[in-house]
Amino acid sequence: MPSLDFTLPHWAYWIGLILFPLVAMALSRRQRPRERRYSPVLGYFILITGGIMGLHRLYLSNLWGLLYIPVFIFILYANSEALTARSGVSDYANAVRMAERTLDREQGRVETARADLPALREALETAQAEADEGSFAIRRAERDVERAETRLEEGEARIALAEADLAEAKPGLETAQADLDRWNGMARIAFFAILAAMAVDAVLLPMLVRRANADLPEHEEMSEAEKALKALESAERKDDADYVSRGWTGALDRCSLYAGEFVSYWAVIAVFVYYFEVLSRYVFGSPTNWAHEAMYLMFGMQYLVSGAYAALTESHVRVDIFYASWSPRRKAIVDLLTSVFYFIFAGTLLVTAWIFAMDALAVPSGNGILSSWARGQISTGEMLASWDLRQWTDANIRWGEISFNEWEVPLWPMKWVMVIGGLLLVLQGISKFAQDLRKVVQGV
Repeated sequence: MPSLDFTLPHWAYWIGLILFPLVAMALSRRQRPRERRYSPVLGYFILITGGIMGLHRLYLSNLWGLLYIPVFIFILYANSEALTARSGVSDYANAVRMAERTLDREQGRVETARADLPALREALETAQAEADEGSFAIRRAERDVERAETRLEEGEARIALAEADLAEAKPGLETAQADLDRWNGMARIAFFAILAAMAVDAVLLPMLVRRANADLPEHEEMSEAEKALKALESAERKDDADYVSRGWTGALDRCSLYAGEFVSYWAVIAVFVYYFEVLSRYVFGSPTNWAHEAMYLMFGMQYLVSGAYAALTESHVRVDIFYASWSPRRKAIVDLLTSVFYFIFAGTLLVTAWIFAMDALAVPSGNGILSSWARGQISTGEMLASWDLRQWTDANIRWGEISFNEWEVPLWPMKWVMVIGGLLLVLQGISKFAQDLRKVVQGV
């Protein structure tokens, strides 16, 4: 299988987190068609993202899409077998390498010991003839002969073992390499077959969409009973916009509402990123080094920003056995009394997040003028006067804290999102405090 070596640029990551929710929010506010219709745009989008599994055909209720699934499963199976064969190739290649290294090392030692042994034995005989029995010269000569014989014996044993390992590992390496080439070739053929089918479907897709729309049943108007039931369900369901208050507090509520809606679309980004990671890892054998880190950073920021939205819509978990049955005015009084704990938490989060953000921007790894300003090395005027486009485009310029893995994504933006999350919580707390105070004064 061809490899898929792609690393998401840092600028694309941060721009995607901003632009995608904005586009999604705009699209969600479009007027929906009264009749269900298949869309060529959506069909091509599914073809690009899920065409390898035939999802574009299944979207159009076309059963030919089922033919893609066994081919895709075969690719996964072939890649799994290729992974096993690759492990075997690695093991056998390591065994061959170790055996050859042992032969290179021991053959020289054995030849040296075999060449030195006659002279050592002759020296022993000379010492035995000239020196007294048990003398130092005889003992040294005997020790030299013994060492040479031991070195020769052990070396020959290692050589024999290495030759046996080599004789066993070389055929195994050839077999494992052949298996690896065979499974890779079969997976490659299946993958290119799917690509060819996707190319044909890319041409046929407009016709497939027209045919699918033609097969749709005619639109039928709802009966009066169905309309009344739908209206009743809508009345019972409280939309998020119903939590927005009147007056100046409504502006703060809308900030929390829009912030929560904005980060909610990040979950859709996670679907695409993890889908890409699965395909990259199991289809192309090229796991990424950025997908997991990008997503857990994103979800951490989502958690922080959505706190104010949860406070607005009363989505936090709480025990309200007594609280639920109280009147709005009594609830407001209790909320006013307990708001001090809310502001202690939100205020602490805001102050701590500000400290974290400034520290992250000012760590020594940052060599941009913004990091120098955060460390107090240059004044605000010098920082603004020295600012240019290079601070954004030069890859050698870094701002503050970065991650420790190969992706090296800047971490200071996430720390500043903590500040935004804390600020939103404080503002939402002010809005809730003002609304509760209004209920108490008005005696609602």
